[in-house]
Amino acid sequence: MSDKIVWLFIFLTLYWGYCIFWGARCGFRSPSASDYFVAGRRLPVWLFVMAVTTAAFGGWSFTGHPGLVLRDGFSYAFAAIGAIAIPLSGVVLLKRQWALSKRFGYMTPGEMLADYYGSEAIRLIVLAIALLFAIPFTGVLLGGSGFLISVVTDGYVSRDMAMWGLTLVLVIYVTAGGIAGIANVAVLQGILMAMGMIVLGLIALDHVGGFEVLNRKLADLAATRIGDWGTTRGLGGGDYNGLFALSGVAQWTAGLGKEAPAGGLWTGVMCLSFLFALLGVMAAPTFSIWAFSSESPRPFAAQQVWASAAAVGAILLIFSAIQGAGALFLGANKAVTEAGLAVAQVLPDLSGGRQAALVPYYINSVAEALPWLAALLAVCGLVAMQATGAVHLAASGTMLSRDMFRRFLKPGATHGGQKLFARIAILVVAGLALALATYDRVTLIELGALALPIAFQLWPTLLGAIWFPWITRQGALYGLGAGVLAVILTESIGQTLTGDTLPWGRWPWTIHSAGWGIFFNLLVCVAASAMSQEHGAREHRQKFHDFLQDHAAPRSERRGVRTFAWILVVVWLFFGAGPGGVVGNFLFGAPGAGYDAWDFAMPSLWAWRILWWGGGVFLVWFLAYGLEMSTAPKKPIVSLSEDIHGATAGRSTAPSRFKTARHVEYPSR
Repeated sequence: MSDKIVWLFIFLTLYWGYCIFWGARCGFRSPSASDYFVAGRRLPVWLFVMAVTTAAFGGWSFTGHPGLVLRDGFSYAFAAIGAIAIPLSGVVLLKRQWALSKRFGYMTPGEMLADYYGSEAIRLIVLAIALLFAIPFTGVLLGGSGFLISVVTDGYVSRDMAMWGLTLVLVIYVTAGGIAGIANVAVLQGILMAMGMIVLGLIALDHVGGFEVLNRKLADLAATRIGDWGTTRGLGGGDYNGLFALSGVAQWTAGLGKEAPAGGLWTGVMCLSFLFALLGVMAAPTFSIWAFSSESPRPFAAQQVWASAAAVGAILLIFSAIQGAGALFLGANKAVTEAGLAVAQVLPDLSGGRQAALVPYYINSVAEALPWLAALLAVCGLVAMQATGAVHLAASGTMLSRDMFRRFLKPGATHGGQKLFARIAILVVAGLALALATYDRVTLIELGALALPIAFQLWPTLLGAIWFPWITRQGALYGLGAGVLAVILTESIGQTLTGDTLPWGRWPWTIHSAGWGIFFNLLVCVAASAMSQEHGAREHRQKFHDFLQDHAAPRSERRGVRTFAWILVVVWLFFGAGPGGVVGNFLFGAPGAGYDAWDFAMPSLWAWRILWWGGGVFLVWFLAYGLEMSTAPKKPIVSLSEDIHGATAGRSTAPSRFKTARHVEYPSR
């Protein structure tokens, strides 16, 4: 057994001990359903900030992002702007959901939306979306963690063996400690994740020979036509290497699998619609539950501005991009190596769709000289994936217990009964995720691709509950159904379900499925809402909005800047993440013009994204703090929850809750 494997088992043992300790400790401190499901609504600021940031980014940023930079170059590296999009979604959605949760004692978004719209169908649809997120998404993460350990151990531990063993520990601490246990573990996970991404970027930079050498090699590559997608053929304002330029504002292609876009997939509208999918992160039921768990909205702004937009954005735009770009010259791209542009043969050839293995091979590249560091970096990658999987498992258990077991099967369930059912549900969901990851990886990937774009389809439904009272139950339901159907039909699974009879492929017109889904969602939602306005139902919904206006709206003296703020949002979306990004292809020096012609000594598109990332950090700060969209409410919120023990039956409605106000010691549920 090599030194690297010995060190790996040492670090894994220490990490597992930490997880089990916090799971057991928080389990003993969670006697009630509220303690277990939403941490008694007392989750401290620093725990919320670390846990939500790690959960939101851990799954894809550590291993997935560098590999796609390797494959698609700086046209894809824009996805680091997701560090702005995800908190931007949180700014719009979380504070008002938190206020409703505290007011009425909701523990799941299904409870909130069913109460608001008066619809049990919405409760069940939200539950189904949560499970769609939890089962395949967790399966992908578990499979990735098993693959990582398999590569790092040089096959000594197989992918499936590693995956099943790692899942066992994950399930133990998730079922034992509930959301509080997950939050405490996430502190270590977040530190390790950030450290690992930074160190891997520095390793890549060291292998290449430094930042200047990297950019000079990039300039040499940009002058060629080498790359999986060829050149933009004038679509982006010039005939540029597709690794260094967006391939136009849009391309009217039939979609992947039917017609390949010239110069690459990443057009301006593709970037914007892909960003819509990332907006689905905070719309997912999981993060509503995290919001309900917070003691107050105070940590929301800190998490959104400093932890997510600023810190994670910097790491993704710099260190993760360096990993992907550096790999081009370290043997990971066969064509680059054959052209004589590589500086060293550090990595194996990862062309032809094998880019997902990039990070494990980076880790192996230092194993001989520093086996302990390789082992530690492997654990960093492992915890990044497990952090995301843990929160989705916990959320699925919470929602199955509250929205199915307590609502339909046993309305008078005790605290212990609710917790027991949730733990059983977590085991079942983890088992299904493992089964898919082990026996049907194709279906796993197809279903996993649906998670984010379908979660984004919850936006109109959530906006109706917290911002727009004119959205009706029918509008929310029919719009959500139309959006989900559009997503399915514009993803790979649509061809599978229809026997490859659809005339389009995946992402037609270079528009991501999230974009197609929200277009039909809004179209149907607005039309159905206009045709289904009822006075009584509108009065019911308006009571919620009157409360939010009274407690969660911006202070009166700040309302004059709201129009300006939303103009900034539109400008940022257009130039920082959308069609206006084609200007970044050449604004700071055309890709093929040579290193000396690059204004910032780096590819123009890379500099453009960094510039708009900075603007995005300011935008999130302005909305979160300036407009008070993520700060403490201006008035204390009095709990009107009739079900203060979380164990009684009966369904209360908003009108009755507004009639009788009772001060309840917080948390009351």
